[in-house]
Amino acid sequence: MKKPSLGITSWPEDERPRERLLSLGSHALTDAELLAILLRVGVQGQNAVELGRELLKRFDSLQEMMAAPLPAWEGIKGLGRAKQAQLLAALELGRRAALPAAREKTVIKSTKRATDYYSARLRGLAEEHFRMAFVNRQGRLLDDALIAEGVVDSVHPHMRAIVSKALKTNASALIVAHNHPSGNAYPSESDKSLTVDLISSCRLIGIKILDHVIIADEDTFSFADSGLLDVLHLENLSSNSP
Repeated sequence: MKKPSLGITSWPEDERPRERLLSLGSHALTDAELLAILLRVGVQGQNAVELGRELLKRFDSLQEMMAAPLPAWEGIKGLGRAKQAQLLAALELGRRAALPAAREKTVIKSTKRATDYYSARLRGLAEEHFRMAFVNRQGRLLDDALIAEGVVDSVHPHMRAIVSKALKTNASALIVAHNHPSGNAYPSESDKSLTVDLISSCRLIGIKILDHVIIADEDTFSFADSGLLDVLHLENLSSNSP
């Protein structure tokens, strides 16, 4: 017969996760112990540390947990909506911590800078996210917006919403980025078509597309660096010339 789990409050103080964190620092705790602090309490038969271990086992790792879509969190015993919200908020903070400190101080002037910036934001996500950086003439980031999200090959943002956002932010140029959860960073025909639509729509209001970056698990693709962006620009000009 399995021995009933003892609640953390019954443990010696120097063994409790919260007390250990405050005396030794967060680096001294295991992943399960850090999760336990966020969970606060466990469920019947499982204390918070054991529930943390159960979550790590379910998702395989913190990285997989961070990338998991919302439906993956449903139906987990002992994890109500409030606890889900706490964990998801903490995981998102961890993701954002890898980004530049302040948006108003972020300058994106090169394809490498764009790739580095969006690698931190998009790599490892389970679903396809389409983001857009709105920048001024000096390359300063005015806004970084999630335009659309969905399953692979289903994301195709509305041009009207993008144009409206560009005008509101007073952007001079846009940098497009999305991830390929499949692991292959090479652009699909749909990716190319979307880029052409963006070039066409933004050209009408005097805004330039500087790059379209695709982020995969271990690879990236830049439309600008590959020369594909110039090709699509020329094709768009040719198709719209009298």
